[in-house]
Amino acid sequence: MADCVRLDRIGIVLVEPHIPENIGSVARAMQNMGLSCLTVVNPRNCDLSRVLKTATGSSIDLIEAMDVKEDFSEAVGPFEYVVGTTARTGTLRPAMMEPRGLAQALIPITSENRVAILFGPEDRGLSNEHLRQCQSIVTIPTASFSSLNLAQAVMVVCYELFLAAAEAPQETLPRLADRFELEGMYDHLKAVLTKIGFIDRQNPEHWMINIRRFLSRMPLRARDVRIIRGICRQVDWYTGQHKRSCARTDTD
Repeated sequence: MADCVRLDRIGIVLVEPHIPENIGSVARAMQNMGLSCLTVVNPRNCDLSRVLKTATGSSIDLIEAMDVKEDFSEAVGPFEYVVGTTARTGTLRPAMMEPRGLAQALIPITSENRVAILFGPEDRGLSNEHLRQCQSIVTIPTASFSSLNLAQAVMVVCYELFLAAAEAPQETLPRLADRFELEGMYDHLKAVLTKIGFIDRQNPEHWMINIRRFLSRMPLRARDVRIIRGICRQVDWYTGQHKRSCARTDTD
């Protein structure tokens, strides 16, 4: 049984960062708090000479080991649990938690699963499309002005994770479905539910937001995804049989 957050199972993912020095500062914050997995997605500028200006000391090793990806889905695909960070709220965004609550929630999850924590571009943050692939959304409370420097935001979250690395034992969760498996399931659901008329063909993504929100309330395991996709295949088969039966009746 896990007795704390597994920091070695948590990756920080910077989505489209603009300023190289911020990448270095993030690496330093992560190193201070005991995290070592950094992924950068489609950076606007990844000039290493500028990155290393702020990635001092042993955080240079973290920069040398960081993973740079061009595609967002490829970057988050291997993770079983994805967390987005944002300062904005809205009806299209799921319920939010604060960093301390996230740290507690990750104690059982990191026992058997890899977790990605996403931070968006400095000027606009994560988009709705990015947040759509997250199981949890985190916001950092502030007194007034809600916008934080990228490295500041990473430090706040990593600090809470660091504290939770020494918390009392809680229940553990088995391996969850990764983003590749979940997105395949959602695509399958959308196709089948559109076919049977449950969701509007003209705007299927609007309806899928509620379905995603509902299914994100529970951590889905890989076998749960297989069950849901099996149901989709059966519905697809049945509707095909029914359509052919109706066609034969019309011919007769």
